[in-house]
Amino acid sequence: MSNIVKTVQNIFKIDELRSRLLTTLLILIVVRVGAHLTLPGIDMDVLKATMGSDQNTLFGLFDMFVGGAFSQAAIFALGIMPYITASIIMQLGGIVIPEIQKLQRSGEEGRRKINQYTRIGTVFISAMQGWAFSVKLLNTQTASGAALVPDGGLLFSISTVALLTAGTIFMMWLGEQITERGIGNGISLIIFIGIIARLPIALIQEYKLIEVGSRLVIVEIIIFILLGVIIALVILVTQGARKIPVQYAKRVVGRKVFGGTTQYIPLRVNTAGVMPIIFAQALIFIPNTILQFFPNTPIVIELARMFSERSFVYALIYGLMIVFFTFFYTAIVFNPKEIAENMKKQGGFIPGIRPGKPTAEYIDTVLTRITLPGSIFLAIIAILPTFMMHILSVTSSFASFFGGTSLLIVVGVALDTLQQMESYLLMRHYDGFMKSGKMKGRVGAGGF
Repeated sequence: MSNIVKTVQNIFKIDELRSRLLTTLLILIVVRVGAHLTLPGIDMDVLKATMGSDQNTLFGLFDMFVGGAFSQAAIFALGIMPYITASIIMQLGGIVIPEIQKLQRSGEEGRRKINQYTRIGTVFISAMQGWAFSVKLLNTQTASGAALVPDGGLLFSISTVALLTAGTIFMMWLGEQITERGIGNGISLIIFIGIIARLPIALIQEYKLIEVGSRLVIVEIIIFILLGVIIALVILVTQGARKIPVQYAKRVVGRKVFGGTTQYIPLRVNTAGVMPIIFAQALIFIPNTILQFFPNTPIVIELARMFSERSFVYALIYGLMIVFFTFFYTAIVFNPKEIAENMKKQGGFIPGIRPGKPTAEYIDTVLTRITLPGSIFLAIIAILPTFMMHILSVTSSFASFFGGTSLLIVVGVALDTLQQMESYLLMRHYDGFMKSGKMKGRVGAGGF
């Protein structure tokens, strides 16, 4: 504990690091304030009455990523998600569109153009989602018939689209400022703070259960111990990697000798990060989302029952989808053939494996073997919150921190931020948080 206190004191001794931390903190405060500024024209009483009705739908998933701003009908209701969507579209487009592939391979200039196209795509996606959100707001009312937007119309829709789009662009800019002038990946930190913002409320709900006698103190202690074990396992898998040795032949250029050293290709157990769970959740929430629009349709009601969180069918299909998307997304973000070609050009080879196609096949085989247990672990982590809610009676707000996207994003972003602060401390010859050196390699926020 004394080492941690000393490390925190060292952080504030470094002017640049202190400035970056304060900048990050101020920007995150702005993000949270914007998540509570409700759009004009909204009836606050109706909003409070209808808030939280979308928990088990796509809207509920979306609301988690934007820190509750969606259910608050705030100007930051769309959050940073349109930018992430545009980024994923550009990433997937690089697989099938030759022009994007050329930009991805053309260095800094290509990266700037891709960023420009991503921003333009963010504006279009924000406008479309903003219009859809305005339609949802106009159609929302209480059981007694009170409308959420009493004086709704075309003017309300236009103003809502403009405010929501501006809010997303502003958050995108804030994320870039954190990346350039703060600590860590700005986009990931914005999502991180939105998820963490729900933790105090969840802890208060757990305390109230003990206060009214609905939960024994010893049971609550066991739940927190279990949470610590789960977090430790997530860190272990997140950091886990198989290192493939690569030998480089010696090359003499003039009077200098290059190569002759052994390096390693780290293949992560969880290369796909949190993306498989996000894709699977988006699909499995579709029946409950459709039910909101067709509440009296028998087929839709039966589908919603089958895909409810208490259903075995839900758990089985959800788990299988996560395993599938883990392999699918890993194949997108990691190309063994390209790695093998680059190694061959640089005179590198894996001991005992011939360069070229055999090397690509070997890397692909190893990646497949380590991805399988990683995908199964992701599936278990994704189902854990449901288990905690329905078996141990943990509140839904607190249960989300036991697994799924919330836990993976929080752990991933926390590790990334700690390692960035670690690098600043080590550059100034201070001891960091990870003195044992066991946590090597930079870990991102689930692909964000």
